[in-house]
Amino acid sequence: MSTVQTKIRRLMEMPLRAAMKKIADKAIQEARFAYRQYRISRSPITLRPELFRSFESSSHFLVDPAKRQQYKEVLIAEGLNQEIIRDADQICEHVFNLLGSGDVHLGSSLPWHEDFKTGFRWENKFYKWIKIVDLDNVADVKVPWELSRFQHLFTFGKAYWLTDDEKYACEFKAQIDDWILRNPVEMSVNWSCAMDVAIRAANWIAAVPFFRKSPSIPDSFWESLHATLYLHGVFIRGNLENTGEHTGNHYTANLAGLVALGLYFGSFTLQSNQPHGGSPEEWLSFGMTEMEKEMFVQVNGDGTNYEASTSYHRLVAEMFLVTTIWCSQNGLYFSDRYLKRLEKMHEFMLSIMKPNGLTPLVGDADDGRYLIVSRYGSWVRSDFRHLMAVAGEFFDRDDFRAAGLGSAEDALWIAGRIKPVLEQGDTLMKSSAFSDGGYYVLRSREAYCLIRCGELSFHGHGAHSHNDQLSFELNVKGQDIIVDPGSYVYSADFRARNLFRSTAVHSTLQIDELEQNDIEERNLFLLREQTFALCDSFTDHHFSGSHQGYLTKAGFIHRREMKLEEAGLVIVDTMEKVGVSSDPAPSVSISLMLAPGVKVTGHQMNWVLETSGCRVAIAFEGAAEVMLHDAWVSASYGTRIRSQLLRVHTRNLSLKMNIRWE
Repeated sequence: MSTVQTKIRRLMEMPLRAAMKKIADKAIQEARFAYRQYRISRSPITLRPELFRSFESSSHFLVDPAKRQQYKEVLIAEGLNQEIIRDADQICEHVFNLLGSGDVHLGSSLPWHEDFKTGFRWENKFYKWIKIVDLDNVADVKVPWELSRFQHLFTFGKAYWLTDDEKYACEFKAQIDDWILRNPVEMSVNWSCAMDVAIRAANWIAAVPFFRKSPSIPDSFWESLHATLYLHGVFIRGNLENTGEHTGNHYTANLAGLVALGLYFGSFTLQSNQPHGGSPEEWLSFGMTEMEKEMFVQVNGDGTNYEASTSYHRLVAEMFLVTTIWCSQNGLYFSDRYLKRLEKMHEFMLSIMKPNGLTPLVGDADDGRYLIVSRYGSWVRSDFRHLMAVAGEFFDRDDFRAAGLGSAEDALWIAGRIKPVLEQGDTLMKSSAFSDGGYYVLRSREAYCLIRCGELSFHGHGAHSHNDQLSFELNVKGQDIIVDPGSYVYSADFRARNLFRSTAVHSTLQIDELEQNDIEERNLFLLREQTFALCDSFTDHHFSGSHQGYLTKAGFIHRREMKLEEAGLVIVDTMEKVGVSSDPAPSVSISLMLAPGVKVTGHQMNWVLETSGCRVAIAFEGAAEVMLHDAWVSASYGTRIRSQLLRVHTRNLSLKMNIRWE
């Protein structure tokens, strides 16, 4: 069903009065947009740069220019200087690797409005009339948005301080000048998402301390930059992403951007031509007040994020943490209750971290970040240790610091210090349960197993959820054996999007070809709750849970019991029949998504999985057939690599897997 057909169907399902009101509201909105476009075409939205001639931010930045030499010494001592300079030089040459593109030279003029992976270009027009998603077009709007976030500027700044080479300052100026010229306010695709406007503003501000004293940058540039930054604040305040069914990471980004802009401009007020959209003092007050509220809307009591995605948990935690630190450096503080919930967000990340230091990418993942202050060209999307290092300094916790070892640079730039780990304590992590978020971790000395069992994102809306109930990841002796398939892409390929969030590619059970939660083919961010998964029992070595995804469709509840032993994992899947029926037993399949690189041998009911230093044997009891299929695993947005999937078939209502390692 097309998007238009879906909208028509929903209108027809509404009561007549509600449908008529929706049509009238839409007509009024379109008229307002037409008038707005007419006004902008006659008089573009600008502020005279000279209004900012005397402006100099009095706020404290995350980066302290007075510590320039100290930063340089640490970077050199840590052996990071060459990588930083290499990344910065590549960006100066306009070579970028964004969202799975691989290294691409983007030409002398950066394609701010183009998905350079496909060549599709969005024309400059009123932002409300730009069609950012067309499921019949393979273009991905996230590509120009990602480039226009300017998260590479921090790397420029570091290289500039390391080398004193003015080419970095000149490139910093040239890129921002070019972007401002080619992206009139409200008149390009890069104004169509307030989240990206906010992230861009924060990254421009974060880069200012590096270049503010550069002799290559005239005062006129700073006046122009400040005028545009101010208009970013006006735009965000007037386009908050809080009008839908739920707030989420987009709204958090809006608020973080308003706080950054409010801190930056402080009590500065325009003497004339004050645009609608509040003042910097109001942005700061509103942003902090709303962030305090959103901490308890979006973050569950156990510290998990209610979008049911570990990747979005990382993004939201980063925006909360960076904003909190930025405010504290300026003498502004959130409540103790807020800080405790923020600390719990990082306790959750610590608890689900695998022995290899990486984190399962459960649910959606789009590589979203707020500020990228280290390893711009090489950061690993499933590595959350950069946040643990920062949290270790902010909360003064050695367990966070120990988890973040190797990410000292992030702590240096954001928290402003790096303290040695004084006491690591017991290095063997314990099993842990996060019932609010729906994550359960079984641990032994040699094994790690994360199980997904809980509510879909946004309290059942499922925007960033996958059909992964009772699916699991298994890591043995530090080696990934069974993994989540990842996300791959969103709107650029709706069929691939639906494949990567489908039941069949997750390590769980499927009846016939039914989905746990129904997928609407062209509605990519809706997965209405049908599973209602529950954990029945959990101990250090045992998990038992169930979901109802097949109850109304086939009359069964899926139950899974998992017992972690010293050198093995026993899994029992049971299909519990609800009601009386003479129908034959359904066809049942269980998938095991293998980590890329795992070598597979075996036949019939006995299989062996081998990877570096680890051999895992699996025996199936109650299976009729076990087959090996080619599959894909995505470790980052826009990329996928070949892997394999074991798929077990049976008509028995119970199946047992004995997984042993040596």
